Amino acid sequence: MVDGILNVDKPPGWTSHDVVQWVRRLSGQKRVGHAGTLDPMAVGVLLVCLGQATRVVDFLQQMPKQYLATIRLGVGTDSYDATGQVVARKPLPVLSTVKLEEALTSFRGEILQVPPMFSALKYNGQPLYRLARAGKSVRRRPRPVTIYRLELLSWQPPDLSVRVRCSAGTYIRSLAHDLGQTLGCGGHLAVLVREAIGPFTREEAVAPSSLEGAPDWRRFLLPLDLALADLPRLEANVMEAKLLRHGQVPFSWGKKELPGRWVRVYHNGTLLALVEWQAEKQRWHAAKVFRAASSL
Repeated sequence: MVDGILNVDKPPGWTSHDVVQWVRRLSGQKRVGHAGTLDPMAVGVLLVCLGQATRVVDFLQQMPKQYLATIRLGVGTDSYDATGQVVARKPLPVLSTVKLEEALTSFRGEILQVPPMFSALKYNGQPLYRLARAGKSVRRRPRPVTIYRLELLSWQPPDLSVRVRCSAGTYIRSLAHDLGQTLGCGGHLAVLVREAIGPFTREEAVAPSSLEGAPDWRRFLLPLDLALADLPRLEANVMEAKLLRHGQVPFSWGKKELPGRWVRVYHNGTLLALVEWQAEKQRWHAAKVFRAASSL
């Protein structure tokens, strides 16, 4: 089995599931998953995890993301993007860059955002997009998200180009829709490029066309512990490593010795486990033990 993270430059028209299926065929293994859905119209960074790397998907999903987005003002769609049905058209008001900057200011920092109906979020066990396709709409609770950066790049009416760096869970489609509402003319997301997820950038991503049939595709695999780079690190000795192999954490490890809720544990430079501090029990728990530990 192959373990690692593949930074794929998703082509337009592909779903995230299409990319996963393609990697399964490429690698010849079933244990493959992605970290962060991209809509079919979007392109850019899609992280695909193979083997043991599927166990760190949650950490990748929580990393900040960066996008290059084109927002078309004056036209609203039901999906909030260019793939949806037009539901409103309004004439563009006179919009200077000063006016646009004022509007963008209200979306910077910690904000509450209502997810779009066309999303994979569930309502009473059903994905919202299924309800939306059936012509139904339900009330969605606003969710807290953080916009770390929202930069106006260009304004060529009716298209506004921005660069967004945001927290996990942010919908750029909702941002486009909400900005249009703030400006009083409506709007939708016309183009979306995911430029980065955490330290993984599009410049370093590889297109499926470059990998198809390539005998050395494994050289593009990245180590799974890149997903954990921000966590504290501990080097275990031989006895500690053997305990971890069996899912046990040494009794000598106290809260003071290991800062943070999560700590990655290595032996001779090899990632063995992720341990988690259980506050209610006041002890460390071996939450994830990786394959490397079995060889000890």
